[in-house]
Amino acid sequence: MDMNGTNVVVTGGAGALGAAVVGRLIEAGAICHVPAFNDGEAERFPHAAHERVRLTVAGDLAEWETVERFFSGIDDLWASIHLAGGFDMGGIADAPPDVFRRQVSMNAATCYLCCRAAISAIRRTGGGGRIVNVSARPGIEPRAGAGMAAYAAAKAAVAALTQALAEEVAGERIWVNAVAPSILDTPANRAAMPDADHDAWPKTAEVAETVVFLASPANAVTRGAVVPVYGGV
Repeated sequence: MDMNGTNVVVTGGAGALGAAVVGRLIEAGAICHVPAFNDGEAERFPHAAHERVRLTVAGDLAEWETVERFFSGIDDLWASIHLAGGFDMGGIADAPPDVFRRQVSMNAATCYLCCRAAISAIRRTGGGGRIVNVSARPGIEPRAGAGMAAYAAAKAAVAALTQALAEEVAGERIWVNAVAPSILDTPANRAAMPDADHDAWPKTAEVAETVVFLASPANAVTRGAVVPVYGGV
């Protein structure tokens, strides 16, 4: 996939999947614009020193002013990949009462606001572009969200948003898609589930291949998809 010189936003770039996506984009020649939540997140980002990475401590992407300020500094935007989010586990009677609000804020609101800003920025180029969001298996298979209902609902909102926007901007050749991982093979997930079959989990590098394809000019026709990236799980 040749993305030489294209400008691509990656939110959540400091996370395990985000770092893999940025690494693959760098290999493809892209210029990556990565908003970090705070200084600590910026310091953890493994690609911060790369010459084609523009890392900014932006703040909370659930706030419109933060999102608008970040995107306004990017010219000639081709693609925007929205991986920022968070996870909460717990049955409805056991989880904190604000868990739903928090999950919607971290997952659905950040995605909506970043899609809004990205579409405006891509429209300024007049040449179309790509948006890739991240839902989750419980977001498209809600019964898999038992014990994490707030998370499942927020990720379902991301899936619905993706499909609705894909229709809305198709005439402008802005393709909007999402991936829906199962349990990613990350150090944090391994620590939380030490007895699981880790070999069956999708690897971040493998999921990154799908994300970067959907964000690339090589994706000539796919839009409105919420692609399951489950591996062997």
